[in-house]
Amino acid sequence: MTAESSKRGLLVLASTYPRWYGDHEPGFVHELSRRLSAAFDVTVVTPHAQGALERETMDGVEIVRYRYAPERLETLVHGGGMAANLGRARWKWLLLPGFLCAQYLAARRVLAQRPIAVVHVHWLLPQGLVALLAAGRRGVPYVVTSHGGDLFGLRGRVATRLKRLVAKRASAMTVVSSAMREEAGRLGLAPPAIDVVPMGADLRARFVASDPAERDADTLLFVGRLVPKKGLVHLLDAMPLILAARPGVVLEIAGFGPDRPALEAHAAALGIAAHVRFLGAMPQAELPSLYGRAGVFVAPFVRDASGDQEGLPVALMEAIGCGCPAVVGDVAGVHDLLGDEARHVVVDPRDREALARAVLEVLEHPAEARARTLALRARAIERVDWDRIAARYAEILNAAAVT
Repeated sequence: MTAESSKRGLLVLASTYPRWYGDHEPGFVHELSRRLSAAFDVTVVTPHAQGALERETMDGVEIVRYRYAPERLETLVHGGGMAANLGRARWKWLLLPGFLCAQYLAARRVLAQRPIAVVHVHWLLPQGLVALLAAGRRGVPYVVTSHGGDLFGLRGRVATRLKRLVAKRASAMTVVSSAMREEAGRLGLAPPAIDVVPMGADLRARFVASDPAERDADTLLFVGRLVPKKGLVHLLDAMPLILAARPGVVLEIAGFGPDRPALEAHAAALGIAAHVRFLGAMPQAELPSLYGRAGVFVAPFVRDASGDQEGLPVALMEAIGCGCPAVVGDVAGVHDLLGDEARHVVVDPRDREALARAVLEVLEHPAEARARTLALRARAIERVDWDRIAARYAEILNAAAVT
């Protein structure tokens, strides 16, 4: 028996996943999976998208991408996330039954063909429901991880009952912030165990503190999907006030999503289009340079109309890792990372005057802002460095696995 085949089998179910090397889609599930491949034989089941391979091995992780519609229609997940896509294009609800059935069948095939000891499910719905049906019928345990949108969003009696069922049948559940554990309790989710284990960031090799001399004090940076919970519209609303104090300020927006046309129109209506640069989707490899030259990273997170909000944002971890001062919207999930420094960093972004003041405070006092950020970076290394996070997930999955 080879060393590879002696590993326990781990099946990962996820919706958001890179479609190829260098993809701009969020890569945190792959980053965790590839680190877990040191201890497990990892197979990921995730939806197919146009231009992606149906099967490949990436960084030691075998990836199975299931087809759920004609290729040109496989747009339910990518380009903004499932919830945002369903909200923006009602016809995409027609894709959901095929999506669920295809995911179930793909998971069942892997479970039948391979010695899977444990399933790691990312998002309570829909992946948790698939694990409940596919793994449960074969007696394979599963661990479910909630990232925020599935817990705070997806409201309604039916969705809440399904979340409770998925959590109850899980061997363990993890959430990425303390605020999410509190929300899980409020919703009546009662798994056998629930731990706060965030996703990680590579703060030792990729997202490292840059030379402060390289920063442009008049560059603001936003990184993230262009969807309501990211709150970018509130930063645009604050820009005229920021420009009144510092006319040379430019806002760089690295991200993609269904709200881009509306946000571009809003910038034009405010008369600030010349000071706003929509960079589009950026490969992960290019993000450190953006964080390294920005005067301040602005993440105006809010709780959107559906109740969705951030769990613990990866982009915020990355910015802090690069030593970039931050101004952050006041959602509960960020406090685990920010600790006591939250009083200097967190603001209600819906108050455009308060948001503008917070941004200007950072730009006008860069030395103090950098000192706070380096303190946050030291805290982040202890909490969210990938090596530490992967070791904790390996411990949880091994405890749940079939012996």
